[in-house]
Amino acid sequence: MNVWRLVVREISHRRLNFTLGLVSVAVAVGCLVGALTLLRADEIRTAEILDRQRTENEQQIAKRQTDVEQAGAELQDAMRKITKGLGFNILILPEQQDLHELHVEGTLSSTMPEEYVDRLANSRIVTVNHLLPMVMQKIRWEERERSIILVGTRGEVPLAHRDPKKPLLDQVPAGSIVLGYQIHQQLGLAKDDTVELLGREFRVVDTYDERGTSDDGTVWINLAEAQELLGKQNLVNAILALECNCAAQDRVGEIRTEIAGILPGTQVVERGPPALARAEARNRAKQTAVGALEQEQAAAAETLERLESEQAAIRGQHEGFASILVPIVIVGCAVWIGFLTFGNVRQRNSEIAILRAIGVRSPQILLIFLGKALILGLAGGAVGYAAGFAIGAGWGLSAESSRLQELFTPQLLWLALVAAPLLAAVASWIPAMLAAGQDPALVLQEE
Repeated sequence: MNVWRLVVREISHRRLNFTLGLVSVAVAVGCLVGALTLLRADEIRTAEILDRQRTENEQQIAKRQTDVEQAGAELQDAMRKITKGLGFNILILPEQQDLHELHVEGTLSSTMPEEYVDRLANSRIVTVNHLLPMVMQKIRWEERERSIILVGTRGEVPLAHRDPKKPLLDQVPAGSIVLGYQIHQQLGLAKDDTVELLGREFRVVDTYDERGTSDDGTVWINLAEAQELLGKQNLVNAILALECNCAAQDRVGEIRTEIAGILPGTQVVERGPPALARAEARNRAKQTAVGALEQEQAAAAETLERLESEQAAIRGQHEGFASILVPIVIVGCAVWIGFLTFGNVRQRNSEIAILRAIGVRSPQILLIFLGKALILGLAGGAVGYAAGFAIGAGWGLSAESSRLQELFTPQLLWLALVAAPLLAAVASWIPAMLAAGQDPALVLQEE
């Protein structure tokens, strides 16, 4: 007699018993699959939340970085314009020049070769710009019976490695003179007037507005003419320059170090405190902006860390719940299947005895019940997997999520289809052994 045919008849004849067993297996498998799917959904949802937060942080920080860079560029440009508007703020002097003479008398007496400015311009210097050689000497203007500071300048010398800059000070042409505010006001001179200085005639090409510095008592002429009048051919007293607004804390020290490497035997003096104060304020404002950006980056990292901690706590709660629920359900399912099988065996004592009497052996009886359990487990496993996956996916991820397909794992499906039949078979093993071990003669006598 075909055993599997008997199994099919047994299932069709005991539909309620089979359905109850199938439901119990499906519940056990569904709980296991649902819990594992929910945990996997937690991982995916956590990854989505963290990715979204990282993206938002990166966008905010990138925007803030752009704002800081733009603000920094604006600050640097503003500083450049402010410093340029205030004029030259670096003096390169001969090493032997007494600074007391400069600060107290407003003039210079020591000299250095004029070719120094060309040497500086042809170097790769980066800390200064706008090089202007000059001679300076306090003299008696006999023709006007007064003392003045005579300054001879030529056009600015451009740096060879940089694009030409608009000059801070226009060149004084030969035969021309420029007068400070006090000079032209007290002498009543104006543009296009002709004056005599040290026995030579000059045409007034410009008069300066009041500056509130020693420039108000200064007269400017062409460098070559000043060198000739003062007996300083091919010599200069100083080279004026404008510092580049570098971010170094010791700006002057950096300038001195670089110039000393190019022009040994010189000294660098800083002038123009307002320009320096504003430079420091601008640099400090930029540092403040950078500090604010760093604080935002730290706050974003802290927010991300907090989210990770919160998601880890949620996952831990789900894992703890699953670690308790799933074993209880599986054990309950196994016990339930065992009871169903045991009840089925008791109800069918007479049938089993008749089958034994007509030649069905004990192993075949055992196989009938175990085969039914295997089919029950396979069907219950399939149903439980489908239900558990649907519940876990629906609870764990939204329907709009683009990562639903990541929840499906073939390993979990195979686990359900293999473990469920084994669970049903193990749960049915003892009742099946009792059924196979019955003595048909004793059973039929009792009937």
